[in-house]
Amino acid sequence: MTVSTGELAASAVKPLFSYRKFWAKRFGIAPFLPMSRAEMDVLGWDSCDIILVTGDAYIDHPSFGMALVGRLLEAQGFRVGIIAQPDWLSAKAFRTLGKPNLFFGVTAGNMDSMVNRYTSDRKIRSDDAYTPNGEANKRPDRAVVVYAQRCREAFPEANVVIGSIEASLRRIAHYDYWSDKVRRSVLPDSKADMLIFGSAERAIVALAHRLAAGEEIGAIRDLRGTAFMVPRGWLPPSDWTEIDSSDVDAPGPLIRHPDPYAMEPEKGKEALCASSSTQKVAAAGAQGQVIQFRSHASMPKLDRARTVVRLPSYEQVAADPVLYAHASRTFHIESNPGNARALIQAHGERDVWLNPPPIPLTTPEMDGVFAAPFQRKPHPAYGEAKIPAFEMIRFSINIMRGCFGGCTFCSITEHEGRIIQSRSEQSILSEIEAIRDKTPGFTGVISDLGGPTANMYRLACKDTKIEAACRRLSCVYPGICENLNTDHAPLINLYRKAREIKGVKRILISSGLRYDLAVRSPEYVKELVSQHVGGYLKIAPEHIEPGPLSHMMKPSIGSYDAFKAMFDKFSKEAGKEQYLIPYFIAAHPGTSDTDMLNLALWLKQNNFRLDQVQTFLPTPMAIATAMYHTQKNPLRKVTRDAATSETVAIPRSGRQRRLHKAFLRYHDPENWPLLREALRAMGHADLIGNGKKHLVPSFQPPGTGLRNRHAAPATADYVHAMRSTRSPRRKGSPGTA
Repeated sequence: MTVSTGELAASAVKPLFSYRKFWAKRFGIAPFLPMSRAEMDVLGWDSCDIILVTGDAYIDHPSFGMALVGRLLEAQGFRVGIIAQPDWLSAKAFRTLGKPNLFFGVTAGNMDSMVNRYTSDRKIRSDDAYTPNGEANKRPDRAVVVYAQRCREAFPEANVVIGSIEASLRRIAHYDYWSDKVRRSVLPDSKADMLIFGSAERAIVALAHRLAAGEEIGAIRDLRGTAFMVPRGWLPPSDWTEIDSSDVDAPGPLIRHPDPYAMEPEKGKEALCASSSTQKVAAAGAQGQVIQFRSHASMPKLDRARTVVRLPSYEQVAADPVLYAHASRTFHIESNPGNARALIQAHGERDVWLNPPPIPLTTPEMDGVFAAPFQRKPHPAYGEAKIPAFEMIRFSINIMRGCFGGCTFCSITEHEGRIIQSRSEQSILSEIEAIRDKTPGFTGVISDLGGPTANMYRLACKDTKIEAACRRLSCVYPGICENLNTDHAPLINLYRKAREIKGVKRILISSGLRYDLAVRSPEYVKELVSQHVGGYLKIAPEHIEPGPLSHMMKPSIGSYDAFKAMFDKFSKEAGKEQYLIPYFIAAHPGTSDTDMLNLALWLKQNNFRLDQVQTFLPTPMAIATAMYHTQKNPLRKVTRDAATSETVAIPRSGRQRRLHKAFLRYHDPENWPLLREALRAMGHADLIGNGKKHLVPSFQPPGTGLRNRHAAPATADYVHAMRSTRSPRRKGSPGTA
């Protein structure tokens, strides 16, 4: 899906750069957005209009969210300051720049603070890639909540707006892996006035201008991509209808609901809730009157733009896993900006209200965002300190955002959405020239042209009307949709023009590759393999067995085999010795011990000895996380009856998760005792021995055994979402969607 033509956005919202600039534009462009009063004095500022608080070091580069947002607001004429990695133990650091005239913008940073600080085994990480010299513990747990509360403490009258990945993925009640319970939306915990979810540009620019014009933040309730608290039962002062979807399917006659993955628009019918047999509709102003409809056919035709779907309350989903799975299913179905409705969820006596997702940016708007005068380096306050995240991406370029893959463990859909937003060819080529001319240490090698995926650039639904009506959660699962344009020609042309730029010696592609799409274009695979692979190419089949792959919404291993054949063929034709490096997930919902054993045998048969591996990490609001918490599959009908809804086997115990990870590293002597025990219990003692057919040896060499390992890298789901702002992967993380 894409909006490269801008048709959807142009008809629905005000263009991003059409606002009249705020009066403070007279102060001009800041070399760096100020982090101190002294810098403000040099700029001639007596105050900041907006202050951005972030858990990351401030690097003035478009890969870092606060720099991107800060420079965008600066382009609108506002004076923007940054408080980076403040001491959160008191409010003192939050008073550094004074009270903002309009609002505090609060984020944990490019990564969720819990994923940043803890491994999938809930162990503290020893470093932080977004901190000078990689120093750990420079941000608190649940940083958005802590920072927002400190802002409120520092200036009780200031507006507080939260956003970015951590707030986005916690905008409704969600399962929290680290505390092993369902937590409330981040809104009531942070006490923020507003949450901006997804790509924030449209909402934050509109909000800034409206506040500057004198509107109260509590009266701004119509911005897409925003969430806020309202009194229980509140509806906008217009002709709105509330649909209660809190009843799950019950035993008895079942009503056939529209398939959320069906491509046909729902003609004359509203898929009000894909997993509820009883619908309750309360008209605005009806004062408690509830009208029940037992089937879609009996429902009145409702205006989607003035319809809000009530999810089960926080209290309900916290107590009832089935309702949690139902809420997850409903939430994800309402994710296409072309047809999504507003959502509400009760938290005690108040409601969390979520407006529909933001309209994606057009190509000219994307170009404008990335055209800001970034210094492309860390703020001078950090001196000679090295910031690992910056070192990883200093020579890489984000060419697009979004992903229509829909992998259930990945957070891109919840954060960025499925519609691909691409920059123009000229914008990208100009940034390559800027790297060449402005970035110290450039040797002529561009390390990446990519984004959440390497090869979804300018891919789109062939028909914008179908795109707007579509309710599928993936354009490529279980197969590639016939309405999806898979033409890689624009990307091939971009690669060729990029290589021709003076001073550029080589363009590497290190973003994840969607290989099931790539095989549709042999010309692209040949171009990639012959020109843009530096010896190794990382891809992520994630598993080989149908069970786990279906719960991940990933293609079959046959797609990997087809791509590997092309990769080997074109590498040989180019006279290059190159290798694929596959990544796999251990202990994903729906994975059995036998699945992992089969994967281990496949790895051995193909001579793979994996170094860095990952164990599934349940991250907030992901579909796979709902499976992990509820043992239900929200991809299918959710009921209390095991005969009518799927129960998902979950590798949940610590021992089983360690075992699944051990299968991925069957060659590591540390894992042999655990694997021997498991193989005997599984009836596969025949795989223990010293021959080629055996998986693990029958003896333990002297001096080997269990020892502490370094913390594993962050998992693919957040790594992909991080790349929404071109944040870098941790070393060893998977590089594909």
